[in-house]
Amino acid sequence: MDKKAIDIIRNYIIESGKLEIIPDFDIYIVWKCKALQNWKYLLATTLSDGIYYELTYNGDKVEWYLDSYKKIENKCILAI
Repeated sequence: MDKKAIDIIRNYIIESGKLEIIPDFDIYIVWKCKALQNWKYLLATTLSDGIYYELTYNGDKVEWYLDSYKKIENKCILAI
């Protein structure tokens, strides 16, 4: 299942046409969870575009759902 998730993201990036030149890049799994027949993945790449991906596999329907998010801000909040 991990390889399938990574392949989906790689194909999405290459086929999206958002990059004129596709550089060599890696995809890594940040987090994953399996509940019954369903999977949830959070993935990121080594590309500098600030995008991360959420993949959900619905085992009942045998379907994958892809959401992509762009990081807007990364801020340190100090605990008081």
